Amino acid sequence: MLQVTVALPSGRGEKFSLPQSSNVADLRVLAQKSFQLGVLRLVAADHSVVDPTKSLQAAGLEDGDHLTAIAVKPKLAATDRAFALFCSGGDRVVTFGNPDFGGDSSHVQDQLKGVQQVQASLSAFAAILADGSVVTWGDPGEGSDSSAVQDQLKGVQQVQASWAAFAAILSDGSVVTWGDEDSGGDSSEVQEKLKGAKQVHATARAFAAILADGSVVTWGNPDCGGDSSEVQDQLKSVQKVQSTQTAFAAILADGSITTWGNPHCGGDMSEVQDQLKGVQQVQATWYAFAAILADGSIVTWGSPDAGGASSEVQDQLKGVLQVEGSSSAFAAILADGSVVTWGDYGNNSSVVQDQLEGVQQLQATLGAFAAILADGSVVTWGNPDYGGDSSVVQDQLKGVQQVEATSSAFAAILADGSVVTWGNPDYGGDSSTVADHFTTLG
Repeated sequence: MLQVTVALPSGRGEKFSLPQSSNVADLRVLAQKSFQLGVLRLVAADHSVVDPTKSLQAAGLEDGDHLTAIAVKPKLAATDRAFALFCSGGDRVVTFGNPDFGGDSSHVQDQLKGVQQVQASLSAFAAILADGSVVTWGDPGEGSDSSAVQDQLKGVQQVQASWAAFAAILSDGSVVTWGDEDSGGDSSEVQEKLKGAKQVHATARAFAAILADGSVVTWGNPDCGGDSSEVQDQLKSVQKVQSTQTAFAAILADGSITTWGNPHCGGDMSEVQDQLKGVQQVQATWYAFAAILADGSIVTWGSPDAGGASSEVQDQLKGVLQVEGSSSAFAAILADGSVVTWGDYGNNSSVVQDQLEGVQQLQATLGAFAAILADGSVVTWGNPDYGGDSSVVQDQLKGVQQVEATSSAFAAILADGSVVTWGNPDYGGDSSTVADHFTTLG
């Protein structure tokens, strides 16, 4: 038997005895159970991370050695019908849900080393690795085939996705795109303008890049915001960009807003233009925008049926901290931790209104919402077929750290690193086949 001491940075430590034939992963699992922490990285005295795939002997561990355990927070990304669970810097991604939508990553698993970030289109994932390269999987027609640009994907800093294409910002500020050409996968017409890019944002079929000088370059389907020529002279000192499915809204340095794209889905804010001052944040449903102003009030525009009309709850929308949108409804967290909802699909929170106290975060599928409360529990409402009913897993939803959503299912990461899912099983609502892998990340 080999005895190894594992300690947290706080100083709390435990001694573990294992057969010499054990793997480092076995030691890590014992430590995770003992400390009740979901994902740990074991670090040796020389500050190197001990490889969990190696045997204790191959890793150079000897009887009486001391290791430090660093807790790592798992993260979730989601396509329309699949989830990807990963840890920043980890060498494994656990995927589940519809295989055709990225739920099966087995053929690229050996390439996923040092994963930093994962982004998703409608049915494909793209992972940025520690060396700045990118690995993609999922539906080839919607961005999983990056072979044509693979030699250009070096020093990648950020990746963004439309429904069927990806755009990557490189370390030199240039942009590389791939995927469906009609969804922004072809940026050749604006390539010479794409220099000094700092952020990229997307509608369903178009991209908008904020450059270092505060200007914006757009490409993709003109009907989805790919043509910003009519407002180009207004796009100066742009700080942030948000989007519905077919329109963009840019927050300028002076707190005003400029919009373009489909006028019926938020591209035209002329009716509320004089109210849009001191804008702090903008969120969107598929067809409408909601802006939080400096005084905590809300201004909405776009399709009235999709959250663009908030007149019925306007007197309640004071001290707003956060807004989340489903396909056609909004939910706002107020300063007192309560929630106000409006719009169409999933907006009726009356059944759970008395439970919505101390709300910290909101997440939405197309037709339902999930709220994380201060005590780590979760309250859901909306269409049951879209995750609005979490009663089957309610007793498991404790110590929730993050909730992510596909179009019809939710996944919650708990404090111990486990994951609880609910909603449509064909959209990632059933993770039972991969549950054993959740604590093997690292």
